[in-house]
Amino acid sequence: MSALLEVDSISVSFDGFKAINNLSFNIGEAELRAVIGPNGAGKTTFMDIVTGKTRPDAGDVKWGTPPKSLLRMNEAQIAREGVGRKFQRPTVFEDQTVADNLTMALKASRNPFSVLGWRPSAASDDKVADLASEVGLAQQVGRKAGELSHGQKQWLEIGMLLAQEPRLLLVDEPAAGMTLAEREQTTALLVRLAQTRAVVVVEHDMDFVRRLNCKVTVLHQGSVLAEGSLDHVTRNPDVIEVYLGR
Repeated sequence: MSALLEVDSISVSFDGFKAINNLSFNIGEAELRAVIGPNGAGKTTFMDIVTGKTRPDAGDVKWGTPPKSLLRMNEAQIAREGVGRKFQRPTVFEDQTVADNLTMALKASRNPFSVLGWRPSAASDDKVADLASEVGLAQQVGRKAGELSHGQKQWLEIGMLLAQEPRLLLVDEPAAGMTLAEREQTTALLVRLAQTRAVVVVEHDMDFVRRLNCKVTVLHQGSVLAEGSLDHVTRNPDVIEVYLGR
């Protein structure tokens, strides 16, 4: 399996603190991966580096085939390459409907003249309906986003990311604050999305990670401590010591 994203020996320090320390790992073209680790392990910094928000001091981040360096691109260029990131707190336009939120997110030309002249079409309406259906909001398209439950807002934001047609989705703690039913639906959604793109889930909740049933990368002090199935990594004595034993 060829790697879509290859993180190669990256390191970054903030005020002498090594947030990422010689970190290397790969994500395949269509793969679901969970990244876990204690607070301060480097999970957020890893996402910041991949999306161009933070520049590493050393190493490289290669993308696609043939591989090119994401470090030569800015945040907007990386997003256009197909890297989408969902933060922990959903950021949706609360006063707009679900359909309006999805329409605004559609992958269209973003130069000022085309934005001013852009009008929804039958094709864009169909795309919005498909996106709403894909994230479980087909019955909510006419509702204002502010009226949605916390879980539904998270799905809407995932739908807005999907509108950009990403090849890699970075999702930060999607299960936080969700009801059990919402968590189950989110699990099913992420598993389904990973059939056609790479999905990396950064998560604290072990029960949620177990439901994802995917390869797990454990970070500790900015490096990969262990990798494999959840059962495999949770039996690792080093993981037990730094993560589970507390």
